[in-house]
Amino acid sequence: MVKVWKLGLMSYDTALKIQLALARKHLDAIMKGQDINYDTLLLVEHKPVYTVGIRDESSKEEIFRLCSLGAEFKKTNRGGLITFHGPGQLVAYPIINLKHFKTSVKWYVNSLEETVIKVCDDLGIKANRSPHTGVWVDDNKIAAIGIHASRYVTTHGISLNCDNDLSWFDHIDPCGIEDKGVTSLTKESGVNCSIEKITPVFLRNFDKVFGCKCEELDSNMQEEILNNLYNNLLVQNVQ
Repeated sequence: MVKVWKLGLMSYDTALKIQLALARKHLDAIMKGQDINYDTLLLVEHKPVYTVGIRDESSKEEIFRLCSLGAEFKKTNRGGLITFHGPGQLVAYPIINLKHFKTSVKWYVNSLEETVIKVCDDLGIKANRSPHTGVWVDDNKIAAIGIHASRYVTTHGISLNCDNDLSWFDHIDPCGIEDKGVTSLTKESGVNCSIEKITPVFLRNFDKVFGCKCEELDSNMQEEILNNLYNNLLVQNVQ
């Protein structure tokens, strides 16, 4: 069982705090020897933001240039290099304990890729893997992957270009690859592929690939996490 939390349009920082709050529930349960299932799939659209992984060495000038475009710039602890998130892109953050599935990060990344490949197949788009991480349509990336795992508890995840403005990628070498491009489901299929349309397709294929059943996260759990984040923010402001 994996609980699904549809966050809607949200800043990168807020979504990251929710990720970390859920990951902490996993890790606390592990430390206490409790067998509690906190596996959760967060689905979100981000406000324009460029994110970089742990290997990034962006200069102050480069960061200023990107921020001047109207986007945020965030450094993260995920793998991978620079990418962009924005409205019209479906970002999926599985906060799961791989011990409930398979204790292999390679399997996990492969499964995220396979989920998107199946989504594309349902839309009549031929997508595939390449030596580079992510999912590709010919030489154009349609989904980027960057993950982090601690004690087999995962954070970060995959971003699927649905119906987003691809011009934001013109200002970077996506994922550090100079001679490749980007594309979207709308561009490849020729029909509008809104997040509302693609979300059920994504969830159906996530279920198949991960061998699980997705159900909406209980509202009480949502409120608990959001209230804790709000209270922590108040404390920080007072300090």
